[in-house]
Amino acid sequence: MLVHGALGSRSYWHENISALQEVCRPVVVELWGHGLSPSPTDLRRYEPAGYIAEFDHLRTDLEAEQIWLIGQSMGAALVMHYAVSKPHHVLGLVITNSASGFAEPEEWRERNRTVVRQIADQVDAEGVDCLRDSWVNPGRSRRIGDDTLELLSKEFSEHSPQGITASFRTTNYSLPLGDLLADISAPVLFTHGAEEQNFQKHLPRVRLIPQVEIVDLPASHAVNAHDPEGWNRTAVDFIKRHTDNGV
Repeated sequence: MLVHGALGSRSYWHENISALQEVCRPVVVELWGHGLSPSPTDLRRYEPAGYIAEFDHLRTDLEAEQIWLIGQSMGAALVMHYAVSKPHHVLGLVITNSASGFAEPEEWRERNRTVVRQIADQVDAEGVDCLRDSWVNPGRSRRIGDDTLELLSKEFSEHSPQGITASFRTTNYSLPLGDLLADISAPVLFTHGAEEQNFQKHLPRVRLIPQVEIVDLPASHAVNAHDPEGWNRTAVDFIKRHTDNGV
């Protein structure tokens, strides 16, 4: 189950799906209000607990007793919450830089009261397209392949203002795991975008995960899209090593 971050969409994984098909059946999830997903009016569904319930419904619908979880940024934080809540259903995780998941909780809440609130207010006033060229949009990075950028640009127009503001105000606010990082019992591959300077202060908290393997890749925040070849090789190898018979 692949879960993108804020303002991402299904094609964020465009250059990863084929490689992952060697070792699993990739299922791409779009967050509430992103791409083709709806925007529920009940804000509780945007909280980590709401996503845990939704991910578990998907797992049941797929008739999968156990799943691999792959997450980027906000998506990485959400799949870690699922792994803490439903450890018996998790084979392992592959995650990327996620300030929202690894930040000190109070520091992150203050950031949401200031910077993130301003972003949400701007979307309320001007619509989602005001963020198309913003630093918060992962689809603006010229380090991402042209084909993926074109797809992400088209899918950006599908985002819902209501879903995006709820994601910033509700989901983002609640994401830091704090002491729960030590409760992740599954094996975890942390594909570290070593060139994202703002994330480096969070690395000590990544190491709180008991079974974490950290691999540095020549990428910034959009790790799997900046270095798809390196990320694919690393993720596929990790899944093979932690799955019975390599399948």
